[in-house]
Amino acid sequence: MYQVYILCSLLKKRYYIGHTGNLIKRLAAHNAGKTSSTKAYRPWQVIYSEDFNTKQDAYAREMKIKSYKGGRAFKTLIE
Repeated sequence: MYQVYILCSLLKKRYYIGHTGNLIKRLAAHNAGKTSSTKAYRPWQVIYSEDFNTKQDAYAREMKIKSYKGGRAFKTLIE
């Protein structure tokens, strides 16, 4: 099982979109500063996630969400 997730920084109004096979472990890595692109905005919390059967489906959905990040469709997901 794979998940697409959206994180929100508790420090600043920033979002991060990704996919993983283990959301709990991945969130811990983000909050531990092991991801350079998210390190400066810790701590993070999961505000949205979707489950997928394959990594390819999860990646495709991640790219779709990233394509409308900041737009109305993105805001609908996070509200």
